[in-house]
Formats: sequence, structure tokens, C-alpha cells
Amino acid sequence: MSSVAQRLGVMEMIAEAVKGGARMARACALLGFSERTLQRWQLADGAGVDGRSLRHQAPAHKLSVLERTELLAVANSAEFGHLPPSQIVPRLADQQRYIASESTFYRVLREESQLAHRRPERVAQPRSKPRAVCARRVNQLYSWDITYLPTLVRGRYFYLYLFVDIFSRKIVAAQVYAEENGTNASELLKDLCRREQIAFDQLVLHSDNGGPMKGSTMLTTLRVLGIMASLSRPAVSNDNPYSESLFKTLKYRPDYPLQPFTNIEAARRWVEKLVNWYNQEHRHSAIRFVTPAQRHAGLDTAILEQRTAVYERARAKNPLRWRRSIRNWRRIDVVYLNPDEIDSKGETDTKIKLEKAA
Repeated sequence: MSSVAQRLGVMEMIAEAVKGGARMARACALLGFSERTLQRWQLADGAGVDGRSLRHQAPAHKLSVLERTELLAVANSAEFGHLPPSQIVPRLADQQRYIASESTFYRVLREESQLAHRRPERVAQPRSKPRAVCARRVNQLYSWDITYLPTLVRGRYFYLYLFVDIFSRKIVAAQVYAEENGTNASELLKDLCRREQIAFDQLVLHSDNGGPMKGSTMLTTLRVLGIMASLSRPAVSNDNPYSESLFKTLKYRPDYPLQPFTNIEAARRWVEKLVNWYNQEHRHSAIRFVTPAQRHAGLDTAILEQRTAVYERARAKNPLRWRRSIRNWRRIDVVYLNPDEIDSKGETDTKIKLEKAA
């Protein structure tokens, strides 16, 4: 609805636009009404009362106050309070009752703000992406998870606990247990912190939302050790990509056993051999194809500089084979976990903010 002052203002703007060469119909459409409406206003000199504001038509078949009260009482009763209208209406029909149509149930409940969630369990909570964090050195950002190892008993498993340093990609702790619980993870983490000499407030530990990860035992251990916890969103594996990728690398190895493990000692021996291969022999593509152990020890800088020198000598020896620059062996100095959007230059918002803060 429009007031008299609003209509006069609009008429003045339209007249000015038409005087400047604009078409009346296009000018009216731009303001959201038709040319016929403008003509009606002009006939009344803009002073007429908007007739639409005086129209009050109620449908003859509108629910009465008693019928609306009955509908809400039934919808909120103990029998139907947990059901949506699509379930209420057929059940009422089976009871030889008709109160209103399904769409009317939906409309009335929507008007009463009772349609959002009618079941007794907890409403699903909105989840935001985990905070973006980065690592510029070893023992600054860890990721951990638990995966199953098959046994001879169907439906029973051994549990492999793995902690990986995201900066170096080194497996810093690995152990196989017969149970999955927070106590085992806490003991393994305490031993890891002693070996790596982790100081208070030095480390961020990321994991998914499993029971051992967010249980009271593990969270208490993190607080005592001064480790900041970072959790993925429920059922979002992309929030913990480093551990998921590591498990795939390990389980797709050619020497992964085709048969289940006979006992926990056999599983531990296999894991020990696997961790040694991964840390000491595997050239990791995300860290310029050096081993995680080399990067963790800080040896990757010299190795990559040596590779660059080899390529520079090869290009100088036969420059016609090098139309472009040599292969990029530059060290990766920053590793991100759940980064923000990447801009056109390939840099994340997190990196830009850190550099500005520095």
C-alpha cells in the first residue's frame, strides 16, 4: 500500500523521467508497478485513497476460532505431537475424524511457529567449518585418527591409532590396540609429547568427531598438556584430510595383508614395518618428494637446494631442452589445515592475514 505523499513523489519522478526521454511504461516497471496504476493516480491527482487498503475479505470457509483451537489441540496432543501433518491427517481419517486438510494443518502450524521441529529429539545443530590453522615448523600441528584392522573373528577388529605431523607428514606415533577408547589415545599422546618434548601451548591437535576424540578422558589430557583441540564437523571427512589420506596410502600398499591378522602382535609388527617405510623411504609428493623423516629433521632444505643445482647444471649443459624454467624444488614453508578460500594468486586468506599480522 502507498500513502498520498509516496504516490505524489513517484508521479513527480516518473514525469521527470519521461521529460528526459524515458518511456513511461519502462519507468513504471522499473519502480515495480504498471502504467495503468500511474494513470489511475493521475486521474485522482494523487489524492485519492488507495482502495486496496479498504478491502477486507474473509473467505466464507475460513476456520472458526473453535475449529482452529481444536486443530492446534490435536496437533499438540500426546498422540500426535511428535508427528507432521502428513501423518496426522491419515490417522484422523482412520479414527473417522476430519478437522482440516493437510495443507491447512501445515499453514496453521506455520503461523503458530510450530512447524520447524516437532519431534522430541534434539534439533540438528548448525555446524561451521573448523577454524583454519597452519604450521610453519614441526611439532606445531598434528592430526590423528583411528582405523580398523581386520581379525580372524568376523565383526571384530584391532584398532590402529595414528598421529601425524602435518608439517613434515611424519607419523610421530602409531600403536595397535584391541579396544577403541580415549584412555589408549591419552596414554599414546602423553608418550608422544614426552618424546617430542612438546611444550605447553605449542601444539594444535586436529581430529574428527569420534567418541575417543571428544570424550572427557582425551579432552582432559589435552587441557593438562596445554594442547589446543581442533575437531571436524560430524560426518565430514574432508575436515580431516591428512589422516584420511594417510590411511589410504597405508592400506593401498602392495604388502598390505590379504588375510586378517591372527593376533595383535602380528598387527603391531606389520604397523611397525609400515611406519618405518613411510617415514624413512616414502618420498611424499606434498613435500617435494623428500621423506617425512628428512623434513621432520630439517634436512629437506639442503636436499632440495641440491636438486635445484643439479637441474640448473643440466639446463646449462643443454639449454635447448629447457624452454621453460626448471622443475620447482622450492621448499614448502607453510602447510594449511582447512584453509579459507584461495584467491586468484593461489594464496589463502589465512596466509594473507598472518603475513599482515607479522
